[in-house]
Amino acid sequence: MKIFIVGGTGRVGQSLAKQLLQAGHEVIVGSRHEVAELVALGIKFKKLDLHASVVEIAQVIGQVDAIYFTAGSRGKDLLQSDAFGAVKTMEAAKLNGINRYIMLSAQKSLEPEFWDLEPYVHIKDYYTAKFFADKYLMDSTTLNFTILQPVALVEEKGTGQFASGEVINKTIAIDDVALALLVALEQPTTFKKVLPISNGNQSLSEIWN
Repeated sequence: MKIFIVGGTGRVGQSLAKQLLQAGHEVIVGSRHEVAELVALGIKFKKLDLHASVVEIAQVIGQVDAIYFTAGSRGKDLLQSDAFGAVKTMEAAKLNGINRYIMLSAQKSLEPEFWDLEPYVHIKDYYTAKFFADKYLMDSTTLNFTILQPVALVEEKGTGQFASGEVINKTIAIDDVALALLVALEQPTTFKKVLPISNGNQSLSEIWN
């Protein structure tokens, strides 16, 4: 498949790009800056500005089979990038006739009643941005979406073991988030779903059967 990653230069995005490439997909990363390591692997880059118009973003994305949104401003541009930037990529997908859209979100992004509690209280503005982007994807588009909600990311070696639903832990390795995003691409049980996920003791085939 031909895949476009919005914001594929972050920690999860880079791991996802590599794993998609290893799985045999054609990978295009849209971001403000190239990453030499990914270019050396044969991953294509296109300059993408989330402040641009929907039409301009659609032209950058072009014709692909699926879009991942893994971009994040790290709190510096939440409204225009994390929230409305995401919405514009959804509208660009519609404009280009692209149906599959996978959103990297965060645990409890759709549950504001938790945001005054630890650890969410420290990044409430981020959660607000993710809330509106996720809600728009679910309620205002007809895209075949998956919203992945990982718990706190840790820079540890991936285990390939997961937990979801009510039985969820506090952390997940970055490479395992990317693996879950990869597997979700063609897994029908993830379609039109919001999926909390952490590391655990089950395989993805077990939790997404």
